[in-house]
Amino acid sequence: MAVIQEIIRQTQNKFLNMFEFKGINKVGHNFRYFVASRAETESDLKAVSGENHPDGVIMYALYGEKKDRVVLIRQFRIPLGGYLYEFPAGLVEKGEDYRSSAVREMHEETGLEFTPVNADPMFEAPRFTTAGLTDESCCMVYGYASGEPSRKYLEEGEEIQIVLADRREVRRILKEERVALMCAYQLMHFLADSEPFGFLQEEKPQEMPEE
Repeated sequence: MAVIQEIIRQTQNKFLNMFEFKGINKVGHNFRYFVASRAETESDLKAVSGENHPDGVIMYALYGEKKDRVVLIRQFRIPLGGYLYEFPAGLVEKGEDYRSSAVREMHEETGLEFTPVNADPMFEAPRFTTAGLTDESCCMVYGYASGEPSRKYLEEGEEIQIVLADRREVRRILKEERVALMCAYQLMHFLADSEPFGFLQEEKPQEMPEE
């Protein structure tokens, strides 16, 4: 296993920074590795703390009386030079419960009210986004959205369009548009499953076969 010997913070930004890792790899060679992180200090890096507190939260929300539409955003992403379809998402503030973050961020990005469903913690556990690039992890929160979409709570620099997509539109989006990976996988389940949140229900114990 590689041994990290030194970490140097390369930037001083508010929401995202670059850290340089130096050490020795498993075959005894010196390495340098650059990591983007939401961490404020070197000690907050997950490689140092060993903890996995969520940096962000992603909301998979069903909408409408029949719960047959899914809440998406179409957002301009500077690294792509274009628009990307995603679930609404945002950062978890320090000391904030991630479910509270989900309710707040949904309202800020879409104007909608978000009601999370009760789910086994394993479905909402913080998962890593792109581990070769960053130590960022996010929780996925599932629930139902209501109200009228509104853009009035967006920050001035955000370029976001609110999309309430039925299955026909979801299929078109997956075929024709750029879609964030975690969002795309969930949308595939949305297309296939008559009850999109069915997998969140408590697992029934399997009966033992008779001998």
